[in-house]
Amino acid sequence: MKKYSVGIIGATGMVGQRFATLLENHPWFTVTALAASSRSAGKTYEEAVGDHWLMTTPMPKSMAKMVVFDAEKDVEKVASLVDFVFCAVNMKKDEIKALEEKYAKAECPVMSNNSANRGVPDVPMIIPEINADHAEVIVSQRKRLGTKRGFIAVKSNCSLQSYVPAIHPLMDLNVTRVLACTYQAISGAGKTFKTWPESLDNVIPFIGGEEGKSENEPLKIWGHVENGVIVNATSPCITSQCLRVPVSDGHTAAVFASYEKKVEMEEIISRWENYKGVPQEMQLPSAPKQFLHYFREEDRPQSRLDRNLENGMAVSIGRLRPDTQYDIKFVCLSHNTLRGAAGGAVLMAELLCAKGYLD
Repeated sequence: MKKYSVGIIGATGMVGQRFATLLENHPWFTVTALAASSRSAGKTYEEAVGDHWLMTTPMPKSMAKMVVFDAEKDVEKVASLVDFVFCAVNMKKDEIKALEEKYAKAECPVMSNNSANRGVPDVPMIIPEINADHAEVIVSQRKRLGTKRGFIAVKSNCSLQSYVPAIHPLMDLNVTRVLACTYQAISGAGKTFKTWPESLDNVIPFIGGEEGKSENEPLKIWGHVENGVIVNATSPCITSQCLRVPVSDGHTAAVFASYEKKVEMEEIISRWENYKGVPQEMQLPSAPKQFLHYFREEDRPQSRLDRNLENGMAVSIGRLRPDTQYDIKFVCLSHNTLRGAAGGAVLMAELLCAKGYLD
């Protein structure tokens, strides 16, 4: 695989910082441009971040002295330095949508962590192990944008990436109903316990916009490509509640599901343990060797013990059992800034590189 030059748009925020750490020694990608708001533009990366470095590992030395571009004003400059960009900006949704389209029209593909373009029918929203085939809509999107190389691809909301991967291997059983209650880490809000002390000893029963994303985005992921757009699936019917809990990293989900074709519990566990997607088949650099791990211990998965499984890119499942209202219930866990955010976008980029969309 050839080396690709990449940029990070929104490099100073928590997800941007996570991108920086993941890309520091990446075998395919080399960071050649960093961009952020006008407040950071013209400063070195270490000056722009200052004492707000939120990762547990140091800032990559290769990026510390890089001068940060203005994400909005320097689109053409950034596009000239990279093969594509990762985008994790903190702006209003309409501003993000316009900015990402501006990069795409500058013939700079965008791997987006943002939600602004997730609802656009010809923008693929990819969990690489589940719907890699949705990448084919990029051809139609390029026609709409009038580009040869430029396009936008997005990753899904981080909360649903804890439970959608566990439901996916069961979809041929005709899953009809899903209830998912998510218990989400404070890093999902771009916070740490130091910057958000009021989250300690507290549970906040509301995360703006999160429940709508958790209920609707899976239907796009399970949809199909038709006439150059993604047509959403019509089932299962999903309802969710999303709570913010005092955990640094790792989103947990309590899941209840009903399905029409009944199977034994051991078959469900076997389906999880043996499931492989395109990233495993292609042996992409960031792909976990085993995507889904089932724990038979009654008290697993746990955030502190299991969120970093396979470099934070695996999904942990446990406590599968029958339910009195639904057919089954179980618990899932995924690392929200790795599998759920930056790591998921890096894996998506690897997939698109391997399929030739970034050449």
